[in-house]
Amino acid sequence: MLKQRVITALLLLAVFLPALFASNAQFFMGLTLILICAGAWEWGRLNGWSSPAALLGALMCFVLCIWFLDAGWAQHASAWLWTVSGASWVLLGAWMISRGVGGWAQWPGFLRWPVGLALIAVAWLAMIQAHHRGVNFLLSVLVLVWAADVFAYFVGRAVGGHWIKTKLAAAISPGKSWEGVVGGMLGVLLVAVCWMEIELRWQWTSPSLYTVLFSKGWPLACVALLFLTSMSVVGDLVESLVKRSAGMKDSSALLPGHGGVLDRLDALLPTLPLAMMLINWLELQS
Repeated sequence: MLKQRVITALLLLAVFLPALFASNAQFFMGLTLILICAGAWEWGRLNGWSSPAALLGALMCFVLCIWFLDAGWAQHASAWLWTVSGASWVLLGAWMISRGVGGWAQWPGFLRWPVGLALIAVAWLAMIQAHHRGVNFLLSVLVLVWAADVFAYFVGRAVGGHWIKTKLAAAISPGKSWEGVVGGMLGVLLVAVCWMEIELRWQWTSPSLYTVLFSKGWPLACVALLFLTSMSVVGDLVESLVKRSAGMKDSSALLPGHGGVLDRLDALLPTLPLAMMLINWLELQS
């Protein structure tokens, strides 16, 4: 399993990094569009749809993403889109986690399927617009999610359940602890400070998410980063909840050793549009 995970990760990096740094943004758009459509296909399977219906969902996601591009939203998406998608993630995430696996199963399939497809497509648009702002900006958002996950894992393994006996969401993801969440938050703040120091020393022309947030003051930046970190946890829990409801361990087997595309993107799905929402709000107030 470990060998498979490493090989798959190396292959993904070998494809992803050249597209990320390519001078022509269409390479990055194309690659990520393929991945997000695969995630849309997985979403159909998680909701119990047949293979043709799941493929139809992937096609619907593709058409919606192309419509975003045709509308020029890859560069300047409307602020209302980020506000609506961000509010949807906060409200739906809180509702789903509070109701648990049983509550999600009561949702009619014809409703949860298109809502999920729309949120997946909007997350892709957020990634494309973040990339348009600069590789440094997009990477800073991606690293925020990865740092939160890594620090939460190691802190949770070390002290999870020792200080706070109540599990974070025992019925959804028994391995997650409150100590792990706190560790992830502190880890993100540490990464943000180190990232800004490196950015300053190397004089990067493209500002990162951290630089933009901290330019508005440390209190606001810390609150924003803690909020984004918590929402990355919500994204992880929401996907775990849906998989439990579907009786599936992974969203698919498309990525050997890693599961499916949604298994790798779950924490990014809310974090990317919420990051764009915060940035747009800050720019409107400038």
